[in-house]
Amino acid sequence: MRNSTAPVADLIARSNRLGSDPRNTNYAGGNTSAKGVGIDPVTSEPVELLWVKGSGGDLGTLTPGGLAVLNLDRLRALVDRYPGVEHEDEMVAAFDYCLHGKGGASPSIDTAMHGLVEAAHVDHLHPDSGIALATAEAGAKLTAECFGERVVWLPWRRPGFQLGLDVAAIRQANPRAIGCILGGHGITAWGDSSDEAEARSLEIIRTAEQFIAEHGRAEPFGPVLDGYPALPENERHARAAALAPVIRGLASTDRPQVGHYIDADVVLDFLARAEHPRLAALGTSCPDHFLRTKIRPLVLDLPATVPVEEAVSRIKELHQSYREDYRAYYDRHATETSPPMRGADPAIVLVPGVGMFSFGSDKQTARVAGEFYVNAVNVMRGAEAISTYAPIDESEKFGVEYWSLEEAKLQRMPKPKALATRVALVTGAGSGIGRAIAHRLAAEGACVVVADLNADNAATVAAEIGTPDTAIAVTADVTDEEQIVAAFVSATLAFGGMDIVINNAGLSISKPLAETTVRDWDLQHDVMARGSFLVSREAARVMRAQGLGGDIVYISSKNSVFAGPNNVAYGAAKADQAHQVRLLAAELGEDGIRVNGVNPDGVVRGSGIFAGGWGAQRAAVYGVPEQELGAFYAKRTLLKREVLPEHVADAVFALTGGDLSLTTGLHIPVDAGVAAAFLR
Repeated sequence: MRNSTAPVADLIARSNRLGSDPRNTNYAGGNTSAKGVGIDPVTSEPVELLWVKGSGGDLGTLTPGGLAVLNLDRLRALVDRYPGVEHEDEMVAAFDYCLHGKGGASPSIDTAMHGLVEAAHVDHLHPDSGIALATAEAGAKLTAECFGERVVWLPWRRPGFQLGLDVAAIRQANPRAIGCILGGHGITAWGDSSDEAEARSLEIIRTAEQFIAEHGRAEPFGPVLDGYPALPENERHARAAALAPVIRGLASTDRPQVGHYIDADVVLDFLARAEHPRLAALGTSCPDHFLRTKIRPLVLDLPATVPVEEAVSRIKELHQSYREDYRAYYDRHATETSPPMRGADPAIVLVPGVGMFSFGSDKQTARVAGEFYVNAVNVMRGAEAISTYAPIDESEKFGVEYWSLEEAKLQRMPKPKALATRVALVTGAGSGIGRAIAHRLAAEGACVVVADLNADNAATVAAEIGTPDTAIAVTADVTDEEQIVAAFVSATLAFGGMDIVINNAGLSISKPLAETTVRDWDLQHDVMARGSFLVSREAARVMRAQGLGGDIVYISSKNSVFAGPNNVAYGAAKADQAHQVRLLAAELGEDGIRVNGVNPDGVVRGSGIFAGGWGAQRAAVYGVPEQELGAFYAKRTLLKREVLPEHVADAVFALTGGDLSLTTGLHIPVDAGVAAAFLR
């Protein structure tokens, strides 16, 4: 055995290489391990250790902190204490008593496989090619044809301690073997060095790929169905945007979900062909797949050419049937000790000619679920090409989906943030108040669409917030109806729909009445009055299609109720916005859509409006230096404090975060106290 430093470094490097290629394993799927020697801190004596990827980690991004470290002697001692497959959960709990030192990740259910196999390095992976063999009806025969004695077939065994014993027995009984195909599941390979284990894993994966390519039939999914080929991209995306809010609303029947849309060629081709209904109904097989995608998807059984309204009606019917079927599936297999049913809505919805919609508790989970179903399609293609796709039995799927360890993992997850699962669009979010609102909503768990006239500013703010799983940027002139529609299309394709819309885009021109031109008047009203109307109209359309309610918030102004000098165009436009709040609150309430407003004043610092000339104009009106304008505004307030963009963002969160769920038609002043602007 080598010292403790080298095995860990080698293990991390190998894991990252294997996990970075989707042909080798899916996101967060599979695990790798290494054995070596460490020092017992109590006895100062050498001790054999196992380092193995912990529960929930991802190989491609694995770091030493994501490894579980166990004492091998103690782990091996569990063999004599193993009471049988009925007690698998107890064995996983026993891994905690084998841990070496503090910290590290929780041991996964596959730990026994890594610890009991007599090899210094072990890889367990979920490659599409390997699972294709593993789920082929003639899998055992094909494995022998593909690999000879070099790789051994192991019939399906639910992940756990017994699987570890089985793989260890294969390794011992087949000294010439480099690994095994786990029926219905994936592959395992081993080696005396990290390089050897990696090379053997890749040999199994690439050999299986080549075998399928050379021996598989050309069109395993059958002929193309009339009316089912992919629509042209523009039509496809337009239809996807029309369907996405409806589907997201249905998928959120039991609990709110975020959506993800995929129109990859592999999905579109699958849905265009004759065998897709049969294969989709069989469901996925690899435990990692169906834990993310559920036992099977919902599949629209209509061609892509039917009217959208007909597709919507049929999807609603199929959704009801799906829920009934899922309940029946749960009732068929649940026992007195089974966890409660977690929800009967689909995680994957397939629409021929359009693509796939996947759902999860956040964008990353939804995206990964879709990626896993792409893996499943690849698996089905491979299995059908060389044999017949034959996933594991339904009862076994239920056993994995509802094993108590999975339930315990779900229970350990942190409490979701206040805006988790909610999708927000903020106009004018490239600077100032809009930027602060976008950041605050994202910090509270929302997926954010950063909309701004300035594309660079929008992109900068979205990047500040995080990855595309958290925020995307769209360029939108709120006075342009087509651009507003396009912004919502981008939002629905990215996240499935819309829950929160913030009308923040604005500009200001300060002039006396005599100097105010028609262009000044029209520009102010086009951006704020017309722009807010266009945005709210599109928001209401999407929210109504979802049926989940929603929030529309107007960032109006103190000037909507306060009559100040040299401000007729701006003040009138803000008054228009303020009354839109009341009008829409009255109209949209029956749809569960709440409409409220925030009336800021004197937000100078970080403001794009003030930096664009409004600050100089107002400073001239009040006879103070522009750099002292914020302090001037603060002095005239009751609280004598300067209002910052973050204070406006706080008010937006107060309106959308859940504590004011029965409030609509309200305007909240955020002005540090201006008596003349008190609402009456």
